[in-house]
Amino acid sequence: MRIPALPPTHGSLSWLIQLAYTTLRLFGQNGLKNHAAATAFYFLLSATPLLLLLSYALQLLGHIAENSVPATILMAALYNQLQLESLTSLGFIPRQAQLAAGGVGLVTLVLSSRGLVNAVHGAFRIIFPDQNKRNLVVSWMLPLIILPALFLLMSVAALAQVTLGFLAQNDFIGTGNAQVLQALNSLFGFAMVWALLFAAYWRLPRRHPRARDAAAFSLAAIVSLGLLIAVFGAFFKLENYLSLYGALGGVVFVLIGAYFAFWLLYLWAQALYAYGKVDIAALEKLFLGGSGEGASKLEAYVFGDDHRLLAKYGEIHPAGHELIKEGDDSRIAYFLYAGHALVYKDSEDGRRRLGELNEGQLFGEMAYLLNETRTASVVADTELTVLALPPHIMEELMQHSAPLSRRIIDILCKRLERMNLGPR
Repeated sequence: MRIPALPPTHGSLSWLIQLAYTTLRLFGQNGLKNHAAATAFYFLLSATPLLLLLSYALQLLGHIAENSVPATILMAALYNQLQLESLTSLGFIPRQAQLAAGGVGLVTLVLSSRGLVNAVHGAFRIIFPDQNKRNLVVSWMLPLIILPALFLLMSVAALAQVTLGFLAQNDFIGTGNAQVLQALNSLFGFAMVWALLFAAYWRLPRRHPRARDAAAFSLAAIVSLGLLIAVFGAFFKLENYLSLYGALGGVVFVLIGAYFAFWLLYLWAQALYAYGKVDIAALEKLFLGGSGEGASKLEAYVFGDDHRLLAKYGEIHPAGHELIKEGDDSRIAYFLYAGHALVYKDSEDGRRRLGELNEGQLFGEMAYLLNETRTASVVADTELTVLALPPHIMEELMQHSAPLSRRIIDILCKRLERMNLGPR
């Protein structure tokens, strides 16, 4: 019979602690801080030619504004809300952009776009390991399309936001109407960024996670980015970097902000992967004996509570119950958590006893590994508490843990030897 479930708060707290620990451990092992730094570098390369293109747009808008009132309002809004005059004086935006420089900027944008998307792809290949390779055409063409399209959408949203803010500030359309439109535009920008992250979290992994899981983790990433922007704006000032690094201060400022942003995005992507591996990590620690080989005290604490696993996979069987019957084609493996069981095999002389099973032993895995029917029967000698593991859990365990795989193979070899030799 199934073991009664734990109180939800107890199981949820244990699961959250194990999820956080698994996420941080994998994040460090995969070196994602370095990937965040590389992605931030390519982002900075992509932003530089965009500023050059912005200078073209400003010059064109200045010519149009000479004979157009809406263009004049738009240009005033851009300079007022985005502080473009300050960016120009600091050297971020050139006052006069030459055509040759613009051509170099476009080439840089194309190359950096590919580098940026490839950096993200590389990080996701490590976060979500898979041996399959992507289509060559897609891997070459996607970077040339996705980043310019992304920056275009973000530019439109930002342009609308600053224009509405300027119009409200100068009471052109009424404060109330402008605030409503600004709220709608902010919601649109939020939804656009969330949709982008959702698409990345859902579709970039070769083995796609569930859509609802990707949606939830992308939402958490957006909230984290919002908090990061708020903290960054409160504690980091551009003037400090300009005084410390001189003309390069603005570049350093943008690079640090981008680094922390991609650090968060990769952290939540790693959490999405760990979300489906928490049970596997906990089962590994249990099977390897407590906290596993070479585990720290922290790891022993995090995975020391087995009640959540018992509530999810546990079964209790009375003494005399035949848990496994020889000849059956079931593939479920069992871990003997508590109790004592006996192993029997049918022969021409009747049922003979092969051995016994004690607490902490894994059994029933031969049918899964050899893809054959059950080779022996297992009968409860006392009341048994077992963890019933379906084939897909065993498959993930074998792929996830090399020490566990070695132990299972060793047990399998000894068991086959004992079956051939008979009882001792």
